[in-house]
Amino acid sequence: MNTDRSDELSPASESFLGWRLRYIDSCKRHGVLPNTEILSGFLKAEVKKSCNEICSLEIILDHLEDIDVPPLLDVCANIETSEIEVVDIRNGPNCALHGEYALSLMRAFIQKLQVVDLQDLPFGKDFLRELSQKGLACQILNLRSSHFRNLNMAGKFMQIHTLNLDFSTSLTSFQEDCFTCMPILTCLSMCETRVANLWTTIAALSKLSSLVELRFQKWICCNDSAFPSASSGGNLEDQPDVRELLTDIDEESYLNQGTDEATGNVFSFDNIATGQQVQSMMEDSSDDNEVDFSSYWQEFDYMDMLANFSSGWNRQVNLQSELSSGTSGNKKEESLHGYFGRHIADVPSKYISHHASPICFEKHYREYMIASLPNLKVLDNLPVRKIDSERAAVTFSQYFEYLPYNRKHKESAVSILHKREIKDTRSHMLSKNQKPSYSHGNSQYSYTRSLCAAKLGSSAWPLLHSLSVSGCDLSDGSRSFRPRQFEYHPSLSSIMVFGTLDGEVVVVNHENEKVVRYVSSLGAMNSVLGLCWLKKYPSKFIAGSDSGLLKLYDIEHMPPTITGMYSAAGSITFDDFDQLTSVHVNSTDELFLASGYSKNVALYDINSGRRIQVFTDVHREHINVVKFSNHSPSVFATSSFDQDVKLWDLRQKPIQPCYTTTSVSRGNVMVCFSPDDHYLLASAVDNEVRQLLAVDGRLHLSFDIAPTGSSQNYTRSYYMNGRDYIISGSCDEHVVRVCCAQTGRRLRDISLEGKGLGNSMYVQSLRGDPFRDFNMSILAAYMRPNSRYEIVKVNLLASCGDAMGYSKTRDSCPSISMGG
Repeated sequence: MNTDRSDELSPASESFLGWRLRYIDSCKRHGVLPNTEILSGFLKAEVKKSCNEICSLEIILDHLEDIDVPPLLDVCANIETSEIEVVDIRNGPNCALHGEYALSLMRAFIQKLQVVDLQDLPFGKDFLRELSQKGLACQILNLRSSHFRNLNMAGKFMQIHTLNLDFSTSLTSFQEDCFTCMPILTCLSMCETRVANLWTTIAALSKLSSLVELRFQKWICCNDSAFPSASSGGNLEDQPDVRELLTDIDEESYLNQGTDEATGNVFSFDNIATGQQVQSMMEDSSDDNEVDFSSYWQEFDYMDMLANFSSGWNRQVNLQSELSSGTSGNKKEESLHGYFGRHIADVPSKYISHHASPICFEKHYREYMIASLPNLKVLDNLPVRKIDSERAAVTFSQYFEYLPYNRKHKESAVSILHKREIKDTRSHMLSKNQKPSYSHGNSQYSYTRSLCAAKLGSSAWPLLHSLSVSGCDLSDGSRSFRPRQFEYHPSLSSIMVFGTLDGEVVVVNHENEKVVRYVSSLGAMNSVLGLCWLKKYPSKFIAGSDSGLLKLYDIEHMPPTITGMYSAAGSITFDDFDQLTSVHVNSTDELFLASGYSKNVALYDINSGRRIQVFTDVHREHINVVKFSNHSPSVFATSSFDQDVKLWDLRQKPIQPCYTTTSVSRGNVMVCFSPDDHYLLASAVDNEVRQLLAVDGRLHLSFDIAPTGSSQNYTRSYYMNGRDYIISGSCDEHVVRVCCAQTGRRLRDISLEGKGLGNSMYVQSLRGDPFRDFNMSILAAYMRPNSRYEIVKVNLLASCGDAMGYSKTRDSCPSISMGG
């Protein structure tokens, strides 16, 4: 006897049959053919249900076209109330779906969306921006090999517990609002990114109150042992050291070919993206501050080199094996050798690091992360034990400063001002016969320090501004300058002078960015390398070029602009000093010194305009910098690439130095006096920064800055607007370090980044603002041939959020990341 087939179906089968029929009916209404892969997905979910497995619907985006999405969305609206327990959405190497359709499909599921696997996603920057800003309701999000540059996942990700950003080789930093809406995120992986700044990273990660497992690299045991994740339970003190970020991973297969933690999919580290994918990703992102698709090939070259050097990450670089720098290629190779050979962390040698991000190379990286994230249970596959936390706390207090002036706790500026107001009110109420007794902690000086600490600690991202001058009426219209050297004015807080690679001298109001005076070289000068203001005559300054030309300018007698021909008005010319690199005026404005690519120092009389004397062979190699003391008009210091720093006194007719002090390993790039002349700050090649007692040259403090291994990494260091803190930067690095001048502890790192890997920046020079606490300017250059230079002003006491929309209006200002 014939019976209706529907009578033989179980209720579950009848339900799934109904879903398929609804989908077919929806396709008819939209005028498209049903997608067999979607029908197959419903069928597979039915089979899982009948086998008492989790009933999951898997949607593979590779199998969909744009026309398939509308009919699928019609039926997805009712899946939330169906027997389907979870929905997984994945993409593959051949996805043709447009990003807006993919997003609409993902957001059709509110409660049942479990895994969204978008590794190597082909959807473009608009998709990433939309995803980041509006969020997603999934539990596991895999964004491996995505193209974020400045990550800003500020949207609502209220259900996400696992996020994978491995191999996102454009990712360098985080925006202030990143991770603000991920309350239950417990596992985060960012292996082989370009994240490098400890402070910015911690500021972003500290918003993740549930984070227990974090990874910037994979420590793998040499014996290929496999161990369970800490998140799977057990006592961390008793478990072996190596474990995976997620469970469900077989260690042997992981070592051989890699496994995607979020999805369980097997992938190969050598096949992250195909050539076809890369070609589709090469689109311009010059107007986008978050996503970078512009330099995909170069970025993978960079990260491939990083992976190739992984075997040497747990050893100190062998300085004797450094490469010579005969060509720029050799210099790059040498720099990489030093960078990737640095010590990563205090990890036993039986473990090998794989796919480390640059942050892992920071000295005391592991201890800093553990001390800053007290809820962390696993870092880079290694458990965080009680002894690790105790050691991290000791290391942090020894090498890092939480807030300026050793303040231990963050306090609001409003609270500090309120306390000061109450104290002032009470003091006025005292009788005339009573003396107000202020303790040192309540002095005006202490209040100023407390305000600085409060402002610096209130935000992890300082205010950054690229100086863009205007108001110069040039014959060829508006133009951009190429600054090569600059100096703040010592008594006028708004004035700065800079010299350019083209020999121009520009006096600028750096507050309103207007040109005050301008001198065009018109061939009279080459690159301006030496600048120094006079102190008693604030309108005058000395300028010197690498061609040897030396001039005294008076801005009161200089015309506002010079066009058409070179004018000598307002200037005095001195005898040349060939291959000049440095000039400096003494405290009485009577004399100045010049040094350069020679072993000699020349002394000039400013009043007469004559060269008085040349001191010959004062060093064994060329003298890069010469500096007078700030208060003694006859005392000066020289720094040379012969590794010596020498102190001299003109009253002794400098035949012999007062003393000589020698750097440990490399030549000295520069030296300067502290504002009170108590100390000398000497900077040698590759981050060897020392503070010496000016009276006798004894070592007072050696700053703990890790070397890169490059003999071309020229380091320059200066005091800020006092002797409490120094700033240090090097020409092979994009980082400026702020350190306490009394303890050597690091307060902050400031990282400069251009747009895309091809626009990475480095520090050419820097100066502390003499009038503003924790303000500075950085002369930055881009790491490419014929790169441009720009002066970047940094205010550590103001947040980038204080200048709303600023980053959208500037054309060339680099991205900055800094922590707090």
